[in-house]
Amino acid sequence: MLNMHNQAGTVLVDEVTYEWELRREPQWSDADGWRGMTIALLQTDTQREAVLEFPPPKRLLKGLQRGRLQINDAIVSRGIRAALAAGWEPTSRGKPVVFTVDADGN
Repeated sequence: MLNMHNQAGTVLVDEVTYEWELRREPQWSDADGWRGMTIALLQTDTQREAVLEFPPPKRLLKGLQRGRLQINDAIVSRGIRAALAAGWEPTSRGKPVVFTVDADGN
């Protein structure tokens, strides 16, 4: 299933279903400059959320117009695997864990 241009969806990673939701599109902040999109992740029927913070698109940093927002199952799946590898434990309790994605998508 391809979730291009949607605001939320589900994806299957290693036979586990995860829900994702776009929390913030790239936006300008007077304090921080351009901020990238943010996606929230949650394993179905668990409590602890992960939040992926992406860098702003390069075109915005260069002063160009905002392009289409690119979110698809592959991006979300890579983000889930990276968050799990970085220590996200979806079945544990606690505050959401925030992960910053580098420009290469890792």
